[in-house]
Amino acid sequence: MRIAANISLLFADLPLPARFAAAAGAGFEGVEIQFPYDHDASTLAQAAQAAGMPVVLINIPAGDIAGGDVGLGALPDRRAEFRAAVQRCIPYARALGVQRVNILSGRPGAQADRAVCHATLVENLRHAAEAFAPFGIRVLVEPVNPFDVPGFFLDSLDAALRVLDDAAHPNAGLQFDLYHMARTEPDLPAAIARAGARIAHVQFADTPGRHEPFSGAIDFAAAVAALDRAGYADWFAAEYRPLGATADGIGWLGQLRDLLAPLTHRPTPSALNPP
Repeated sequence: MRIAANISLLFADLPLPARFAAAAGAGFEGVEIQFPYDHDASTLAQAAQAAGMPVVLINIPAGDIAGGDVGLGALPDRRAEFRAAVQRCIPYARALGVQRVNILSGRPGAQADRAVCHATLVENLRHAAEAFAPFGIRVLVEPVNPFDVPGFFLDSLDAALRVLDDAAHPNAGLQFDLYHMARTEPDLPAAIARAGARIAHVQFADTPGRHEPFSGAIDFAAAVAALDRAGYADWFAAEYRPLGATADGIGWLGQLRDLLAPLTHRPTPSALNPP
């Protein structure tokens, strides 16, 4: 596993293009970006290449975030908007050379028919998986805990696994966030084992508070060992809210590297894709 920084949350005191170099200087090996769409894709790609930092994941546009949207994937009345979001994402994903894109399921409302929402998400996942397949980009769904995002449709691991099972698409996978899963799963290593080979990307922060790892309740040694047993050997992405300046709280990076060093499963280093 290699460690990436989510530069939407980390180094947030800097302009986004400057965060690539900051992440490299701090010792990260790659970055992910939640929503790059307010920036020119070629500008970001040039900043990534200049810093020697692969961009490993972005989210498909999730609607009007400022207006309260938290995704489109499971919203039956916004299928056309989701498909337009896929088309908006493709040129960014290609320019940045990402390996994964993530669908956020959204908040359908208390009166929504959950069976219809589930079917919508399955349909949208299949559509996106087909759209990104020619570019070698895998499409993920992510369960998000209902305490941080009340009403989020995909609010448990089992709900996400049902979507993946029903979509049954080889280009679909699971984004497993240790923070979100620790909020909803009583046994995190058991949850990792249950997800197994469907895990295609891992994010992390500690509980409570979604802060730096090793600052709270998650047993990262147990989680890393469980991921290794599950055969996961890809990116491990830091998506946390720093307690202070990012650079002041980065001491955990060495601790995590010590946990990862003896693992038997190792990723093949990915070359940067040219924009």
